[in-house]
Amino acid sequence: MEHLTTKTLKLIAVTVVMIALHSCYYDNIEDLYPSSSTCDTTNVTFTNSVKPVIDANCITCHNDALMNGNVSLSNHDKIAAVAASGKLLGVIRHDSDYPPMPQGTAKLPDCTIRKIEVWVNAGTPNN
Repeated sequence: MEHLTTKTLKLIAVTVVMIALHSCYYDNIEDLYPSSSTCDTTNVTFTNSVKPVIDANCITCHNDALMNGNVSLSNHDKIAAVAASGKLLGVIRHDSDYPPMPQGTAKLPDCTIRKIEVWVNAGTPNN
């Protein structure tokens, strides 16, 4: 068996690394196949659609104890007030006049944003 040269070993190592990195690529299904039919907005409620998103993505920075940006999202009335000002949708849609939120992470999924838009457009009911 022939002795492998350093150049050959480097080429093999680079090839293996390239294959490994390529296999780590993940696609967001909403980005690959955008369709309004995949986003059910028929039963959007504050309790089941909006509050869980706020709790999972916003409340650690925007609560009564730590009001980053002078914003607390600790209850319905406070969330509704931020929504009424236009800030809630502006920041989660990453509109140009607003700081993108959640800060330091990817934009929320389009369907999630759409559900919050539906709730805001319905008058921010406490349901």
